Parts: sequence; structure tokens; C-alpha cells
Amino acid sequence: MPRPPIWARPEPSARAPRFSRERIAATALAIADAEGIDAVSMRNVAARLGAGTMTLYNYVETKDELFALMDDALLAESVFADGELPAGWREATAAIARRTWSVLVRHPWAVTLRQGPAIGPNGMLHFEQSLAALAGTGLDQAAKIDVLMVVDAYVFGSALKAAEMRTEPDPEQVKAIVEYGLEQLATGRYPHTASLLNGGAPGSAEAANLPTTADAVTAQFERGLQAVLAGLAHLVEA
Repeated sequence: MPRPPIWARPEPSARAPRFSRERIAATALAIADAEGIDAVSMRNVAARLGAGTMTLYNYVETKDELFALMDDALLAESVFADGELPAGWREATAAIARRTWSVLVRHPWAVTLRQGPAIGPNGMLHFEQSLAALAGTGLDQAAKIDVLMVVDAYVFGSALKAAEMRTEPDPEQVKAIVEYGLEQLATGRYPHTASLLNGGAPGSAEAANLPTTADAVTAQFERGLQAVLAGLAHLVEA
């Protein structure tokens, strides 16, 4: 018989629990933010809480459940309070996309969080608000899902690229890549790439007019989001 999701089980109630699921999730998030997702383990979370590993298993039975709690805690950062969501499908969808993207950028490891099919209360609320944003469009249910899938794909893809830009590369590896790139450009087979770099070296974000600051990355995300929504507007209007 499949195990029910962690939210379907009551928290330990034999006596007042030492830890809440919210505190456990917050502790795991802090570890992931400081050390990366691979540092999140039952042992490390328990140690940070000042408890034994076996004690933690009274609250969370598996590591997958721990990841599920973390995922739902992240989604809690993306949901809107009652009455806060803007009016209009495009404005509301954009607001949800921006907030979700901001959460993923604040927690760059979250894009690759190993998460199964479990969906928690905040995940359900996030999905409900996403559907509510499209309630007045007249789209059928399948079309609404299509819209949400397109927006989510853009949000997660953009957040993944932003996370990659924050990774400090190995200088020696960069040097080797630049040397290889220069050799390839010298063949004349890549005129469009050479034009993009404006004469700069491969690997130079400035030469390729790529965003190099947090504000520039955010502005690029916003431009892309508006382009995605403009395309989806044709579907809604049709």
C-alpha cells in the first residue's frame, strides 16, 4: 500500500513535539542555501536542530519527505495573500511568475531539487492561484494547463541560467575554453558568433552583451516574460 504524503499524517502527538515540520524545513533550507543541496541529510538537519538523527525520523520518515517539506516551504514564499493577486490574467500570471522566479533565484539549488509527485498545501495553493489568474480568460481546462506549462518552463529555465551565471568557474578551465574558442573563430566558420562577441574573447559576457549584474539578469527575465505573455495573449484572445 503506498505511503500517504507527509501532510496527510498527524505530527507526533504523544507529547508536545520538540520540532514542527515548518522548523525542520526551514533548517534544511538554511543548510542548502549555505552548503548546497547535497549537504542536506537527515543527520545534518538533526545536528543543526540539536537532536539525534533517530529523533528526526519521528517527524520525517524518509529523505524524500524531507525534500517534499523543503519544496513546499519554497512554494510558501511564492504564494500571495488573499486579495493581493493583481486583476487581469496577464498581470496576475506575470506576478506569479516573477515571485516564483525570485524564489528560485534566491535558492538556486531549488531548480534541481529532487522532488517526487508529492504536493503539499502550499503547492496546492500556488496551483490554485495560477488557475485563478486564468479564470476570466474563457480558456478550456486543457488550454489553461498549456499556458501554465509554458510560463513555468520559461520561469524554471531562466532561473536555471541565472543559477549557472552565479557559479564561479575554474580559471584554468575558462582559459582552456577561451583558447579553443579563439582557434575556432579563426577558421571563419562562425561569423555570427564573432559578430556577437564584437571582437571580444569567447567567454567574455561583456563582449557578448550578456547580463552580468543582478539588475541586468532581472531585466532580461522581465523582457522574456513579456514576450512569452505576448505570445500567449494570441491564444487567450482566440
